Amino acid sequence: MWAAGVAALLWGLSCGASALWRYSSNSPNYHIFSSRSTIKLEYEGTLFSEWSVPGTCSMKNKRSPKTELRCPPGIQIIKPIVTGPDLEEERYLSVDSSHTCFLWYYKVINFVHNLTQVIVIWIYDPENADPSELLWNANEPSLNSIILTKQLATLGQTPIIYTILRRKVYFPHTRMKNGTWHISVPMTAGDMLKEIRGNQVAFQDCFIADFLFLLTVPLLTIPEIPGSLPISSPRGSQLMADWYDCVLSFVVVVADMETFQTNDSFRTWTRVRVPPNILTDDERHSVSDMNLSQDGIFFLINGILYVKSFHEFTRLGRNVDLPDGGIIGITSRKWCWVRYLMKAKRGRSSMAIWTENEVYLGHTGLKFVKIITTENLKKLLNISPATTLTIHNVEYTAHPLELALLLNYCVTCTVSKKVYLVIYNEDSKEWAHQDFALDVAIDSFLIPRFLYSAMPEFILWDKHRIYYYYHNLTITGVLQTPTESGNLSRLSDNSIIHDVFTDYFGNIVVKMENNIMFYFKINIRDAVKLHLWTNSTIKSVTSMNAWGQVYLIYVFENGTIHPQEYPLKLEAESIAFQRKEKCPYIAFHNNIFTVFYFLDKGQNLSVWAQIVYPENVGLYIIVESYGPKILEQKEQVHYEIASGYCTKTMTVTFSQNVNYEAVDDYFKLQHQNTGLLLVQIRPSEYARTCPRSQNVFQVAVGCDGNKFIAVKGFNKKECLQHDFIYIIEKSFLRNRPSKNLRVRYNWKEYGCPLRLDFREKFHPLLQLYDDNGFVEDVGVNFIVWEIHGRDDYTFNNTMKKSGCLNEAQTWKSMTTLNKHLPLEDAWGPENYKHCFSYAIGKPGDLNQPYEIINKSNHNHLVWPMDHSGMYVFRVKILDPNYSFCNLTAIFAIETFGVIPSPSVYLVASLLFLLTLLFFSVLVLSYFHYMRIYKQYIYAPLHKPERKQKTN
Repeated sequence: MWAAGVAALLWGLSCGASALWRYSSNSPNYHIFSSRSTIKLEYEGTLFSEWSVPGTCSMKNKRSPKTELRCPPGIQIIKPIVTGPDLEEERYLSVDSSHTCFLWYYKVINFVHNLTQVIVIWIYDPENADPSELLWNANEPSLNSIILTKQLATLGQTPIIYTILRRKVYFPHTRMKNGTWHISVPMTAGDMLKEIRGNQVAFQDCFIADFLFLLTVPLLTIPEIPGSLPISSPRGSQLMADWYDCVLSFVVVVADMETFQTNDSFRTWTRVRVPPNILTDDERHSVSDMNLSQDGIFFLINGILYVKSFHEFTRLGRNVDLPDGGIIGITSRKWCWVRYLMKAKRGRSSMAIWTENEVYLGHTGLKFVKIITTENLKKLLNISPATTLTIHNVEYTAHPLELALLLNYCVTCTVSKKVYLVIYNEDSKEWAHQDFALDVAIDSFLIPRFLYSAMPEFILWDKHRIYYYYHNLTITGVLQTPTESGNLSRLSDNSIIHDVFTDYFGNIVVKMENNIMFYFKINIRDAVKLHLWTNSTIKSVTSMNAWGQVYLIYVFENGTIHPQEYPLKLEAESIAFQRKEKCPYIAFHNNIFTVFYFLDKGQNLSVWAQIVYPENVGLYIIVESYGPKILEQKEQVHYEIASGYCTKTMTVTFSQNVNYEAVDDYFKLQHQNTGLLLVQIRPSEYARTCPRSQNVFQVAVGCDGNKFIAVKGFNKKECLQHDFIYIIEKSFLRNRPSKNLRVRYNWKEYGCPLRLDFREKFHPLLQLYDDNGFVEDVGVNFIVWEIHGRDDYTFNNTMKKSGCLNEAQTWKSMTTLNKHLPLEDAWGPENYKHCFSYAIGKPGDLNQPYEIINKSNHNHLVWPMDHSGMYVFRVKILDPNYSFCNLTAIFAIETFGVIPSPSVYLVASLLFLLTLLFFSVLVLSYFHYMRIYKQYIYAPLHKPERKQKTN
């Protein structure tokens, strides 16, 4: 891909340099190199005559220095024929017979307002793609890609995004748009390694290759401000490069005329410049070291440290607890560990700075801490104060929490010196003196590079040789070559070592200043010279792209920078075929799908590895671990032999069997049995031709910060939230205060309350979750308490009914015993004791409520019968053998249905009024009837009728 864009520049600069030839393909990182692929050849030089290729290959123009060919599957011998006595080297290209022909193309659209990223995906054929797709700057699919994508979609093809670290799956939106799928994923820095996967659907006998890529939160390069000036290394010096350990595409390169930066592996790039009037012209061109950090780009100039951020260019010194001068080196982490376990409160450092006598660690936010001086190191190493001890070099190891120091030791310091090694652990703050001592000349300078391994394994190099230290420093020596006894300079026209590239697959490439490269692998004790790829007039440096593959970065005299993919696998296979090297085993498989495993109490981890090898070779599988001895390791090996091949399968189980119940110091015992282990599984033998040397992963024993519990049936969204204040009567509170308690309901913290009839009992069911979702229903003991101090509730089970033999713990007994502690700390797993043994506890009243709940004991919360109320409970896991985490949750319950009982004074008043009314009516009726009675005593009841006269 990139080769086409940079070929013209390399061609133009090849005049006067040694002749060489290269090849390339349309597939990114040579991912597809098969009989269907177009192989592009180019020759740099003036003596070209024609290409020599097998007769089975078809070539466009045999006599053109730049041409194309296709070859059938197999090893194809290709070389240019030149005029003159010298012969050009031949390559043995391995052409695959794979049916994988198509690739996924993706484009990312960032939505910062809701922290999501939309990945636009389509399918393309590298052999029939648009140039913008080959250069990876296409905004939409080409016509061929649209047709291909729709055709495969009709056959049932649908992509998904699978995250390697968290193992999450994201599916596309319902409908395709213009021949593309859209998948939304959250922005995250902790789950950046993703893979596009599809269904096993073929079109014209061709499949789509899964595509691994790196996607994190968008990182911006520092803008170039008008009027700023270049900053560079001294004229004639080699390139320096640094990248984020976990964002490989973000790179800074310092050349002798400019400094360049990129966030996409130099597909696009900008210059890094500094404001005028801060540095002199000589200082601006005197960068001796450079480092990339979250705080910016650090430059070391004449022993002084500077940082270039988005907003300013600042000199660092006493203002940030660093020395004002005398700094001789800076370094940062080389290996990415997104997750790790650190018990110390302060996070791990991101960079190290050192003088001859002091070492500082740098943390995010420009915070620096001195960790050691050579005076203290003399005491640590039991060295006489009269001797000379200085810091030679500093490098982070492959362990996520460790740092290594190389120390110069000498007495007279005239001819030779010894180099010692100590390793510092940032979590335990312990220094460990390693079994390492190397005698070198007094003016020798060694550069260490720790390899991707669980054990401390590293290489050192000076100008001419590579020193290796494998298997926890037990296998050591000088890297050998077929001739010259390991002196790489003699094999590269007296050039010196410029840089060493290492990757996660065990590959190691040594690049000389004249661009000659040597290759070996971890635990291999000899190196081979690779085919010449770049002429000696070009300044280059190796780097790792977002796919974890090596590529070359070229800086030209016109102030431009260009990347070029390098086919390390194909080049190494070519050399191996010439040397007839073979991998000692046929296959090495395992079920290690992630690099980080968390073990909590009661959990175990089982992994398996399988090796297949020819009969009578005698290989086996080795499991090694590095870290505290806190896990038991059991191994089981299964052996089979058939058809001349042996198969060994090893199952390894890591577990911890510690009882944390009723111990003297619960927290101390937890601290002693938590920590971080690095484990690696590898074959007993391997060679440069083996695909991967070993599998490395972490096993963290401790509290997973992503783990939490919740009460089933409660949530924080499915209710109408409003400003709500309620009163708790003082007689319902645990400490019986003098005033009622006024509480404002916190919807965000408490969530939606569950409304229950006061006659309905409630049994909480706890559920365990982690960052992947639901894990299990919690079956162990837990306790609840009302966070505002209410105690007007009880439990339906008694101690006797629960099976207690002695009096069980209660909130009353535990708060009485721990009066100096707040309520939430008075009772927990650290002091829990069960009541089911006569040997634990003491006799008492077993008719008391049993206040411990679990999933199966049918213990319920019971509400008062004479009033309703709002209860906000916190629940805590009580079982000391369940988790290293202090697992708690909050839930709220509102009871209703109680008819409130009237006040005594109100009842008395009503009775008095009723009585008064009754007697009043009685008296009034008495006088009323007396009046009537008196009237009829003195007046007859019936008046006599008068007789009428008759006329």
